[in-house]
Amino acid sequence: MPMPLVDDPLAPRIAVVGATGAVGGTLLDVIEDRGLRYRALHLLASARSAGREIRVGDREYLVGELTGFHFGDADVVFFSAGHAVSRAWVPVAVAHGTLVIDNTFAFRMSADVPLVVPQVNSAELDRRPAAGVIANPNSVTIPLVRVVRDVERRWGVRQISVSTYQAASGSGHSGIEELQEASRLALQDPQATMPAEEFSPGLAFNVVPQIGRVLDDGFTLQERKLLQESRKILGLPGLDITATCVRVPVVNGHSAAMWVECLKPVDRAELCLLLGGLPDVTVHGDGMHGDILTPATLGDPNHLHLGRIRISPTNPNSFLLWLVTDNLRVGAALNALQIMETLVAKGHL
Repeated sequence: MPMPLVDDPLAPRIAVVGATGAVGGTLLDVIEDRGLRYRALHLLASARSAGREIRVGDREYLVGELTGFHFGDADVVFFSAGHAVSRAWVPVAVAHGTLVIDNTFAFRMSADVPLVVPQVNSAELDRRPAAGVIANPNSVTIPLVRVVRDVERRWGVRQISVSTYQAASGSGHSGIEELQEASRLALQDPQATMPAEEFSPGLAFNVVPQIGRVLDDGFTLQERKLLQESRKILGLPGLDITATCVRVPVVNGHSAAMWVECLKPVDRAELCLLLGGLPDVTVHGDGMHGDILTPATLGDPNHLHLGRIRISPTNPNSFLLWLVTDNLRVGAALNALQIMETLVAKGHL
């Protein structure tokens, strides 16, 4: 694998905002795994995390404070530090001519900001966006649209119902740590008061049937994002998607149970062949022989994993499946990096 840090003046200068967070750290891992070439790498975080050292490739990098960084020193900046930080600092980066790939929901629904999953709508990257920002979708939106795109082209889609089962890592390091600590406490004393700053009610040995604030229509912000983002990425403004998003006591790995109703009958063998032929997708068995797909038995963390594919016995136009992804990789960092790789390939970086 080629060394990432190079002297090539055509290689981009990269900055990562939120480099000490769960997604930021995973992004650095993916950069190293894929041998992405760059001529400078700047790691940025809040004052609380600045001064730490992080190893990437064969070098140690000192984490700098975001407020002291000159964005003119980077060609592309990945933002993974929360939507409030993005809203405050993305305009600053763009004003310096820096291209931003934002991993928060701050700009996803802005009309002039492309929302991109390269396997689905890479044409959005045929030109550098005038806004200077490309949005990375939600961690459950990314796998859903990758499944639905070719299904819609082949059979058409009338409606989708999805229930997601989302891991603690969706709330970053703090979410993981709270789940682990609460689990230890609960095993020692089930009556103990559990930490509940990230998840309320507490997540240990529990499931929480809402993620994000509840909106006026009874759906949560997470469920609203899944609907709106999917419509934008797929270019289907009338797509009917109903979602229930649930937080579960899993450290990492989001799962989803999907029901898709198409416009005409679906053949299971053809569906499995179509889905299995998609880039970086693994189709698993039916679970009858012990090959049960779970977040703990995921396999390749860079793949989208599908199992329990079946046609409804009462509606031949509809099918059901079980979907599992590494949400920090497929659902966040890997997609963001693939956006950059596509821009490089198209000559925009």
